[in-house]
Amino acid sequence: MKIGIAADHGGFELKELIKKSLQDHFEITDFGADSYDAQDDYPDFVQPLAEAVAQNKVERGIAICGSGIGACIVANKIQGVRAALINETYSAHQGVEHDDMNIICIGARVVGDVYAMELIHAFLNAGYTGEERHARRLTKLKNIEDRNTK
Repeated sequence: MKIGIAADHGGFELKELIKKSLQDHFEITDFGADSYDAQDDYPDFVQPLAEAVAQNKVERGIAICGSGIGACIVANKIQGVRAALINETYSAHQGVEHDDMNIICIGARVVGDVYAMELIHAFLNAGYTGEERHARRLTKLKNIEDRNTK
């Protein structure tokens, strides 16, 4: 599976740890930041990640900032992205299974390193069920996106 990852200064250290942990099992594309810079801005890294997910250049994305909120807001501005701020394992897998979530957003200042890895493993090991009720809801979501995209 091809995974994209991005973080600003608030998530830089966690991003590096996650990358190192996953690199032997997944093809990882790092959308930055490439180094710690306390003045950088999460949209500069999360937008290219989200665009890559929407264009199927990577299958899933991991977006990290201090709280995870900014990363989630940016990611969801891109049509075709279904990103969620995740702080517990149930939603990490259920979001994929029912809602075909394709980007997990994590707050590096909210969850610890070990727990962040648990969330990511739950996210990456889950698969969309494709059940009729879930597909019906995704169709409605896509219709909303289409109506609101310029």
